[in-house]
Amino acid sequence: MEFKDYYETLGVARDAPADAIKKAFRKLARKYHPDVSKEADAGKRMAAINEAHTVLSDPEKRAAYDQLGQHQSGQDFRPPPGWDEGMEFSEHRGGGPDSGEFSQFFSEIFGRMGREGTHARGRSANGSATYPGNDHHARILLELEDSFTGASRQVTLRAPKLDPKGFVVLEERTLSVKIPAGIREGQVIRLAGQGEPGIGNGKHGDLLLEVQFRPHARFRTDGRDLLLTLPVAPWEAALGSTIPVDLPGGAIDMRIPAGAQTGKQLRVRGKGLPADPPGDLYIDIRIVAPPADTPKVKELYEALAKETAFDARKEPAA
Repeated sequence: MEFKDYYETLGVARDAPADAIKKAFRKLARKYHPDVSKEADAGKRMAAINEAHTVLSDPEKRAAYDQLGQHQSGQDFRPPPGWDEGMEFSEHRGGGPDSGEFSQFFSEIFGRMGREGTHARGRSANGSATYPGNDHHARILLELEDSFTGASRQVTLRAPKLDPKGFVVLEERTLSVKIPAGIREGQVIRLAGQGEPGIGNGKHGDLLLEVQFRPHARFRTDGRDLLLTLPVAPWEAALGSTIPVDLPGGAIDMRIPAGAQTGKQLRVRGKGLPADPPGDLYIDIRIVAPPADTPKVKELYEALAKETAFDARKEPAA
């Protein structure tokens, strides 16, 4: 997708205060609004201006956008893993513009932000209005091993606010979070009462922490299943073998059937993430040939080439 430089679109500096953002938007809206503009591309320009203003006028969206860093407008862009880790944002009363009105970039970055909460209106004993506080949301990154053992982790969250001068600042807070064994990516840990304070006698909202795993050097996950690419020597694959494999939940002896080829997938039931029932382990075989870096190994390769009629490029028989 294409990166959108919202500061460039509005013609403001990256450290512009809120009133400068508003002033720039109003000036451009007067020039490009389709009802008054004579510009041929007024509709397209106005859509881009609206999108930029929607992001930069909202402290939460602007702070999240700034986490992406500065890039050239229009360049191919993918947000790095964990770019928004610990960014705390709230459910808003009343909906903003539908993200479907905006670009793919907007939807990808802000699709999970700005959702509307449900707020039951009531009255306190003295007749004043009361509202429960908004729930807050944040994404946290955990180690894969936490799912196997459970853990208690200190999580630091950053909540965007506007200071008295109209600049976005980040307020940090650190919470102790209990991670249950068997947690999976996409699941949510709810911390009651850690969201926005209520109005009047309304109770606090909750804090909802969406879980993702940090990239692991060896493993990937798919729901509750664990995925591993296993390097295998040619003789281990050709002759069959038993290979010890270290897993977060403990080591196993993996039997490689004779004649295994790169791309063959083996399944071990119950060795994925702990759950009821537990997930499975899927092992993808990848054959790795040793280099011919000594005279003896080179001689062995030459002998093998003479002794076999193997053609790696010939289609195997059906």
